[in-house]
Amino acid sequence: MSAALDWYFDVISPFAYLQWRRLRRDHADIALNPKPVLFAAILNHVGQLGPAEIPQKRRHTYRIVLWQARQAGIPLVFPPAHPFNPLPALRLILAAPDRMAAIDAVFAHIWEDGKPADSIDALRDVARELGIDDPAAAIARDEVKRELLANGEEALRLGVFGVPTLKVRDELFWGNDATDLALAYAGDEGTLDAEMRRVDAIPEAVQRIRK
Repeated sequence: MSAALDWYFDVISPFAYLQWRRLRRDHADIALNPKPVLFAAILNHVGQLGPAEIPQKRRHTYRIVLWQARQAGIPLVFPPAHPFNPLPALRLILAAPDRMAAIDAVFAHIWEDGKPADSIDALRDVARELGIDDPAAAIARDEVKRELLANGEEALRLGVFGVPTLKVRDELFWGNDATDLALAYAGDEGTLDAEMRRVDAIPEAVQRIRK
């Protein structure tokens, strides 16, 4: 591919971790432009609860992500608490000199080693691995905060409603389970055929149930 694919993600999402590992392992020829975003801000914008905030959906989601990990041969261990505050980890990624290495390291810390990432103290070993001696100062830099905010604003302008999301040309593909479709479309615009385009325009039928 000639152009990198924009990839909107939050480290709080195990599905983002799985998609990252799949793309890096199985599609090394695909260039990515990672854009960390705060998932909570997207949820607030679209007026939805996160999947882990709905008890039955939480249980289902955790089972599905573990199943997907095992099917893909990707190690996955949940951190001690979930959901958690991902801001320190997101900002650490943006502050690191090597962003790709930082994403690898942060995801490994959270989703392979099952360690907490909700404070800079919890991430000190990761920061040290990335060559950051003063992580608290690094993540407090104005340019780091501005970039995270700008990524989120850009995602909302595009219509991103969840993470992970791949942007291929002008189309958005949400979720680890959309990876194959996104890559197929990257290689052939005709993948989104006439029927897929037709369903985009199906009107919403709202029916009220009256007692």
